[in-house]
Amino acid sequence: MELESLYDLLQLPKGVEPPAEEMLSQGGKKRYLPPTSRKDPKFEELQKVLMEWINTTLLPEHIVVRSLEEDMFDGLILHHLFQRLAALKLEAEDIALTAASQKHKLTVVLEAVNRSLQLEERQAKWSVETIFNKDLLSTLHLLVALAKRFQPNLSLPTNVQVEVITIESTKSGLKSEKSVEQLTEYSTDKDQPPKDVFDELFKLAPEKVNAVKEAIVNFVNQKLDRLGLSVQNLDTQFADGVILLLLIGQLEGFFLHLKEFYLTPNSPAEMECVIEVLRGRQLRRAGTQPLLKLHNVTLALELLKDEGLLSCPVSPEDIVNKDAKSTLRVLYGLFCKHTQKAHRDSTPRGAPN
Repeated sequence: MELESLYDLLQLPKGVEPPAEEMLSQGGKKRYLPPTSRKDPKFEELQKVLMEWINTTLLPEHIVVRSLEEDMFDGLILHHLFQRLAALKLEAEDIALTAASQKHKLTVVLEAVNRSLQLEERQAKWSVETIFNKDLLSTLHLLVALAKRFQPNLSLPTNVQVEVITIESTKSGLKSEKSVEQLTEYSTDKDQPPKDVFDELFKLAPEKVNAVKEAIVNFVNQKLDRLGLSVQNLDTQFADGVILLLLIGQLEGFFLHLKEFYLTPNSPAEMECVIEVLRGRQLRRAGTQPLLKLHNVTLALELLKDEGLLSCPVSPEDIVNKDAKSTLRVLYGLFCKHTQKAHRDSTPRGAPN
């Protein structure tokens, strides 16, 4: 089994047992919390605050929650909690004994919750499957959303984030990837990262965004011209990390071995272009799964961070999800450094005395 990753993920941390391959169908994924994440003080505090809130809310019904991971999966407590918070009656059986009836009950409850939160199913960070399978992160996302909606004055710990390990079953075996899950928001000036130029641009001068995009696209295309590549759509073409890595390599003089990232063009035409550019090298093709894109973008951001070119934190997921502001923020650091360098190089020096 070959694991190709920049991270030291060949071994899971102590206390996290890898799943047997038969437990995951091919292409299936499962998330794990390593012991260091579970023992994080802010993570433990978040669970404690939520449990106390639930138990206080359900005190008149003599319901007590002792574990968010073990007690919420069957929909019973969520049913009672949501009915009390929303002051409505759900058409669901009160006691569900079989797995099928528990899943049905949970479905009814989550559909009502999503309607109340005005979320489409695809927008929610939880699902019937994840809650029923006792995914603690999904359960926490759900409870945090309910608390913010129905008890906004509840004092949740701010900026709670934990490291997560995602295991994926592939043709070659199990692969693992690290990521960071954000559970609660920044809330104070101390926690909040500083605003950058694009926060102000999108807020105060949105009409100038297209002009900035055009300037950066022209800069990018000048640098990629020697590779025979070009960018037409800044919002989408950097989402898989490939062009971003090639651009960083050109500008910063990095040699990136093809084993360090995935070439995942989004069309046959792009694939032919890259093959033409890198003819004679052994290419490793992969699908365009979000996990592979995330790997590429994470590598690119690490390189930029090492070079001091990220003035504000950027989430790899935002780039993969084609967030225009995050993409501009990443490219702007390169743009500033290399346009200023070009300007200095072209400025004539004074004659020596």
